[in-house]
Amino acid sequence: MAGVARKQTGPVPDTADTLAKRYRSVRQLTEALIAPLDTEDMVIQSMPDTSPPKWHLAHTAWFFETFILQPRLPGYQPFHPRYGFLFNSYYNQVGPFHARPQRGLLARPSTTDVLAYRAHVDSHLLELLHTADHATLPTVAPMVELGLHHEQQHQELLLMDVKHNFHANPLFPAYRDDLPPAASGTPAPVTFRSCTGGIVDIGHAGAGFAFDNETPRHRVALEPYCLADRLVTCGEYLEFIRAGGYRTPELWLSDGWATVQARGWQAPLYWHGKDDDWQVFTLGGLRPLNPAVPVSHLSFYEADAFARFAGRRLPTEFEWEAVAQTADPASGHTLDRDCLEPLPAGDGDGFKQLVGDVWEWTASAYLPYPRYRPAAGAVGEYNGKFMSGQMVLRGGSCLTPTGHTRATYRNFFPPDARWACAGLRLADDA
Repeated sequence: MAGVARKQTGPVPDTADTLAKRYRSVRQLTEALIAPLDTEDMVIQSMPDTSPPKWHLAHTAWFFETFILQPRLPGYQPFHPRYGFLFNSYYNQVGPFHARPQRGLLARPSTTDVLAYRAHVDSHLLELLHTADHATLPTVAPMVELGLHHEQQHQELLLMDVKHNFHANPLFPAYRDDLPPAASGTPAPVTFRSCTGGIVDIGHAGAGFAFDNETPRHRVALEPYCLADRLVTCGEYLEFIRAGGYRTPELWLSDGWATVQARGWQAPLYWHGKDDDWQVFTLGGLRPLNPAVPVSHLSFYEADAFARFAGRRLPTEFEWEAVAQTADPASGHTLDRDCLEPLPAGDGDGFKQLVGDVWEWTASAYLPYPRYRPAAGAVGEYNGKFMSGQMVLRGGSCLTPTGHTRATYRNFFPPDARWACAGLRLADDA
């Protein structure tokens, strides 16, 4: 999930007032997320895959300006003639753009200027919504809804990037010092629940928003399988480390083992220590490792190696979705819980943690569904051209904005990515 726009399907909101209220809510949350940051924090970019917080603020304003205001609000002029170059991410059909690895060099425009840019875009977007006639609103509303989901992606990316940026600081500063630690304890033993398989319908259908990579809905044949009722914990992953998992090449895919050797991986990203004295860097600062919480910040390679170590495997994205279709999207631990770290699995029967906590790596390569066609125009540029060399993740995380999860959502990252809030759930053949 590189924070880009994708096509919407489904009906548009009923009224301009409803959409305007949602617009204000999403935009205000983005600015609330930067409240704990100092001015110096806003420009940091710790690696090419991350972006400075200030850039996220500006890019999401650029989306609304470029794809909605400029083509649809008569007489609208861009806030600044060069912002399109600075804050376009990688939409080639829109025009040239500033190199991604150099976003951290943009001391100017200042954060104050960027916030003024956002306020300018907000006022004109709301003007457009409230002045659109009955013929115009149905053409504007789907793009606004798309822009809001795009911004929600950036809210999660912003928090993941801030965490990586702060971890690069030897002082290990906390993004927020008021975040409560997760409860410790011993999680219940994992249970593998049988799933019958068969012919299942996969992909988005019906009302509501979806990105184009979740469509079209199609049928998939699944062999009978088993799926763990909860996520893998830090304590279970610690057993993998103690058993020499990072020193055992037969557990790893070839590319994964080469990556471990080249980068010197010995534990998940943000873990510090050895033996029985481990600490984990969180958005609340450095804390003792909690063995009961789901392990996070793993690459696909690490998730796959752990599954082999456990004598299991990763589920395919279709096996995962077949189970998650009955999960309540509002039941999980997402951003509104305000913990900003995954939580231990609760008690009870049935599948747990299908929504939120950590994105779950699957065994599925990120590829198009049968009959998939990218959205028309520049907004469809991202999905199709990146369906190569990436793996699918499902479920959402503790940093995913509430209301931004669903069973059909397909997140994706390169297999070596570790700064995402990603972990795993085990699967097996029946």
